[in-house]
Amino acid sequence: MSSNINSVFYAESYHPIQAGSIDGTDILPHDNAVYRALLCSNAALYDPTGDPKIIGDPYCTVFVGRLSHLTTEPTLHKAMSKYGRVKNLRLVRHIVTGASRRFAFVEFETEREMRRAYQDAHHAIIDDAEIIVDYNRQQLMPGWIPRRLGGGLGGRKESGQLRFGGRERPFRAPLQPIPYEDLKKLGITPPPEGRYMSRFQVPSPPRKPRKLVEKEEYSYKRSSVDREELSQRSSSMERDEHRRTVGRKQGSRKRSYVEEESQYGKSSEDRPECSPNTTSIETDHNYKRSTLDREEHYHSRSNAEGGEISRKRSSRYKEERPSKRHRHYSRSNH
Repeated sequence: MSSNINSVFYAESYHPIQAGSIDGTDILPHDNAVYRALLCSNAALYDPTGDPKIIGDPYCTVFVGRLSHLTTEPTLHKAMSKYGRVKNLRLVRHIVTGASRRFAFVEFETEREMRRAYQDAHHAIIDDAEIIVDYNRQQLMPGWIPRRLGGGLGGRKESGQLRFGGRERPFRAPLQPIPYEDLKKLGITPPPEGRYMSRFQVPSPPRKPRKLVEKEEYSYKRSSVDREELSQRSSSMERDEHRRTVGRKQGSRKRSYVEEESQYGKSSEDRPECSPNTTSIETDHNYKRSTLDREEHYHSRSNAEGGEISRKRSSRYKEERPSKRHRHYSRSNH
């Protein structure tokens, strides 16, 4: 028994009578708050999942207690960001006054970051207050009863309602014989003889069940597959839209080709047929031919106009030349 003086153990499930015992072996409640918590537990008056304000993954969430009244959400967010990426943060406030109730719940992106904060942020200083950090017992500890209903863990000596079994105030290894039969009747887990821990050892928070991990991995893989299918579908829609755009451009090119041929006087017998099976190469060839035809027509027209202008100039020159000679002759005689 002397070897158990400095040994401790931690509660894995919550029972109001056991939480009020320093060594976890009491079988009778020792204060009225324990009676109230026992009544709530037996009558199932508290539902930890019924709080609509609870959000996020409990396996990635830590409880932060003993905060300063001056601590705000941005201050706490900055302090907890040292240990990982903060996903959600809820500083609990009084429902009427809005004042801080000096505890909060901080959710991290991953369970690994949560464990780092659980390990390193305990007893850190924020706004001149020494905080405590624990895992989310409200959702992960079986049989949990909150402090406002007479349960909870920890507490101060001045209150006279100390609760044991938590990280800050664990059970001490019992020095008296353990009443196994009475504890079994009450549904209380007996102390783990031979498996006690040192006061300086840190208890490990509960790990996420393998089924949930596999379910999350499956949902992640399925979401990735859905994203790939969505990207493939969008790319196929873009290809179809590109094909329709190219088809509309080719159709407009064919119509312009027909209109140009009709404008420059080509007969319907000389016009190439644009069947639905005409390829883009044939269409380009026809378009080039129509362009050449337009250039030849423009050059022939410009040449004809140029010849007519030159003829007009020569005839005008011939008419003006005799008159010039006559004036020159008359001036010489004078």
